[in-house]
Amino acid sequence: MTATDFPDALIALESAAWEELQAGQLTIPTAAAVHAAVREYAAETGIARVDVEMGVKRVVRHAGAKCATRV
Repeated sequence: MTATDFPDALIALESAAWEELQAGQLTIPTAAAVHAAVREYAAETGIARVDVEMGVKRVVRHAGAKCATRV
């Protein structure tokens, strides 16, 4: 999956969570918002939730890096 495979809102939520995590300030509301968005996108697309979660994390955390993905 690539960044274009995910909605901008989901990328933005994961990006915010990643920034908070790196600063040691990840909040429960931020984590819950990401989790809810991942569940919703997985339900809408029929893609396994874990695959959506791993894919969006890969896109956000490894932006600019080329990596092989399976889905």
